[in-house]
Amino acid sequence: MEKDPQVPMHLPPSASVGLLGFEASDQDLLNSILDCAESPAAPERKWKIHSQPNVESTLEDLRLNPIPIVLCDRDRTAGAWKDLLLRFVALPDPPLLIVASRMADEHLWAEALNLGAWDVLAKPFDAAEVVRITGLACLRWHQRHTDSSAVMRAVA
Repeated sequence: MEKDPQVPMHLPPSASVGLLGFEASDQDLLNSILDCAESPAAPERKWKIHSQPNVESTLEDLRLNPIPIVLCDRDRTAGAWKDLLLRFVALPDPPLLIVASRMADEHLWAEALNLGAWDVLAKPFDAAEVVRITGLACLRWHQRHTDSSAVMRAVA
């Protein structure tokens, strides 16, 4: 596979994704999709899944681990995704939030993006869409770090 010149070559071979509030069948499906995922941005990427039952355990996991992406099941956790966005502000290195829902309509998409979420995924999951959205989110999170490192070097 030919490397895309616009894709940073320093992306790590693995990345973590947090899952909040998903039932076991959705966790298994997401794990299966991400385990088989081949993204042009990182074709050899291996995903580490961190499943958590609630906002507090997710925040604790984020304090202990560099997790660039959190997927939150809106249907099973009500307003947890909004609470996460509010609480991410206090984190030194917040992840990008993706909201998942069976009711992923234009209203939810607009609300989520306006409040600061990265994107919305419709359930049942479409493998290609999961790979695309998580891959782009991971790339953006890593670019954010590269951009800030470049700025720090330029200032020094």
